[in-house]
Amino acid sequence: MALTAAVGIGLLSSSAIALDAPEGPVILVISGNVGQPNVGDEAHFDKAMLEILAQHETVTRTPWYDGEVRFIGPLGRAVLNAAGATGDNMRVVALNEYAATIPVTDFENLDVILAMQANGKTLRIRDQGPLFVIYPFDKHPELLNEEIFSRSVWQVKRIEVE
Repeated sequence: MALTAAVGIGLLSSSAIALDAPEGPVILVISGNVGQPNVGDEAHFDKAMLEILAQHETVTRTPWYDGEVRFIGPLGRAVLNAAGATGDNMRVVALNEYAATIPVTDFENLDVILAMQANGKTLRIRDQGPLFVIYPFDKHPELLNEEIFSRSVWQVKRIEVE
């Protein structure tokens, strides 16, 4: 298992998490202020490692889809906790090198997820996957603005925590 079993059921604090090395293809790298690295000074995650984290569902409308969409993935704060990442800001980078700076407080105070599924289907690269930063727009209409839209990075490959 990519994380200890107790982590998957939430029995350990983030300071006690130990990340194993990924066994499958790496889909996310967290670098910068990482307290639980598993490859050099970075935290690398394969799909199974992200799936073992508690999955969160966000049902919302977005500017990129028609109608309401059911997104599923781990909470951003859970992924940061698994990596032992701390800081004030994150630079979230996509496969095409698009990058957005996101305050860590967005992940701490809002149920922002790293979506891995949309409407029950795995997000592939052509579908804005493998990871898509999704804010709870319908629960927080004040998030419906260009600044937050620009933070909703799709095809996420790396998070640099500063």
